[in-house]
Amino acid sequence: MKVLVPLNIPDIGIEMLKKEGLEVTKWTKGLPMTKEELYEAAAKHDALLSTSNYKFDAEFLNANKHLKIISQYAAGYDNIDLSEAKKLGIPIANAPNSMTDATADMAFILMLAVSRRMLYMHKTIAKGEWKHFRPQAHLGMELKNKTVGIFGLGRIGFEFARRCKGAYGMNVLYCNRSNNQEAEEELQAKKVSFDELLAQSDVISAHCALTEDTKYTFDAEAFQKMKPTSIFVNTARGQVHKEADLITALQNKEIWGAGLDVTDPEPMKSDNPLLAMEQVAVTPHIGSATIEARNQMSVFAARNIIALHRGEPLPYLVS
Repeated sequence: MKVLVPLNIPDIGIEMLKKEGLEVTKWTKGLPMTKEELYEAAAKHDALLSTSNYKFDAEFLNANKHLKIISQYAAGYDNIDLSEAKKLGIPIANAPNSMTDATADMAFILMLAVSRRMLYMHKTIAKGEWKHFRPQAHLGMELKNKTVGIFGLGRIGFEFARRCKGAYGMNVLYCNRSNNQEAEEELQAKKVSFDELLAQSDVISAHCALTEDTKYTFDAEAFQKMKPTSIFVNTARGQVHKEADLITALQNKEIWGAGLDVTDPEPMKSDNPLLAMEQVAVTPHIGSATIEARNQMSVFAARNIIALHRGEPLPYLVS
């Protein structure tokens, strides 16, 4: 079996594939493949160990019906047309839970950074604006005993809520399709409606998958229902919020601040108004950017391909 890895991922998963006797082609250039390069390379391989950088839509899948598997170097898979893949009999797998702690940490960091205006204040030092003590300038807010609302209480949302509860004794609300008994028992979390989540939370953090149901959930109407002192955090996908509506909500002081590791579009343009706002912290989609998480993503994605090669059930099958 020939495996194409169209991005320079950690070698630990690559070595697993080679040890299994598979032939691996790894793209090592700094930039992702062009569409033409991807199509040409995919035609010569049996499997893809790929990332969300590439869009595997109906056009791509029909041009590559020969593929035996696409194993995603990520937990999310909204870049893949699952319906078309299923029609064509191409298994789709991913690397779930490989980045749980890293992404939960990033959401927590963004919440803190926004609450104390940290990234903006760092910029003022670089610009030579730190002159003297100003008792009422650039004030942040404390998080102790505040209420955190989790939109999508899966493993990452749970770990983020656990950090909030442990560090600051925050009350935990969550909006989910089903009850999370573990969170209710360990964190005394309370399941509420979406409108209740918006109205009652001091911090709202999005941890849902991007689907047609969750796309643009946080729009102008949602932001208007939030507290004017609230913080919005998104480490899920950029299209979970409407960026233009978020900018307006911040400019009109409908919410207090926002922390984003994901944006729409990505990459974000350097002249985006969010980057100049004191109460906003933006990072370039680095929620999984730890040595441990990126290595584990490589291992999990490789396991799917190895299982297929051995004729075993895929450990992380999506569709």
